[in-house]
Amino acid sequence: MSIITTKDLFKIYNADSEIEVRALNGVNLDIQEGEFTAIVGPSGSGKTTLLNIIGGLDQPTSGSVIINDTEVTKLSSNQLIDFRLHNIGFVFQAYNLIPVLTALENVEFIMMMQGQAKDLRQKRAIELLKAVGLEKEINKRPNKMSGGQQQRVAVARALASKPRFVLADEPTANLDSKSTAQLLDIMAALNQKEGTTFIFSTHDQRVIDRAKRVITLDDGKIISDV
Repeated sequence: MSIITTKDLFKIYNADSEIEVRALNGVNLDIQEGEFTAIVGPSGSGKTTLLNIIGGLDQPTSGSVIINDTEVTKLSSNQLIDFRLHNIGFVFQAYNLIPVLTALENVEFIMMMQGQAKDLRQKRAIELLKAVGLEKEINKRPNKMSGGQQQRVAVARALASKPRFVLADEPTANLDSKSTAQLLDIMAALNQKEGTTFIFSTHDQRVIDRAKRVITLDDGKIISDV
C-alpha cells in the first residue's frame, strides 16, 4: 500500500532571476507502507529538499505530495502543522531536542501538543525510551547525554505520536560507528516488528547498506531506484 506519492515535484530557487537552481527537477516517487528506504546522492542533489517537501516543512514550486489520500501541498499552514503532528515523525541531524527538558519530557512533548493525558503520554514515553535503551537516562537533560543518546531520544520522540512514517535527515552524521550501529539496529527492529516506515536522506554508507531500497538523486532527478 502506497502511503506517499510525489507527482512532478519541482523546487526552483531564484526562479525570477537569471541564475536559477533546480533543487528538484520533476520527481515522481511512491513509498510503500513499511519501507526502510535511503535517499542518497551528492551534496546539492536534492535529498534534504525532497524530505522537507514530503514532510510539509517546505513547499514545492510545482507538483504535489499525497500522503494517505491527503494532498498535503494544498493544505494551509495551520492544516499542515496539524497534519504533521498526527502523521509524521522527524529525526534531524542536529537532534533538535529542547535543552531545558529531560529525555522523558522531550519525548512527551509532542504528545502534550496532541492533547494526550499526562499519565498516558508518560507511560508511552517511558516505553519508547526503554525500546531505544535509555531507561536509565530518562531524567537527564540533553547536555548530560552523548550524541548517540541524544539521537536515540530523538528517535523515541519521532515515534511518540504513532506516526505513519518517520523522515530522518542525515541522522547518523554526527555519530561514531558504535552509536550509528546501535541507532540503526533500533530503527531496523522498529521497522521489522512494528512496521514503522523509515525514509532517510544520507551520505552514510552504513545506512545505505542497511536500507531495503536505495533511491539515488542527482541534480534534482531520480537516476536510480533499487
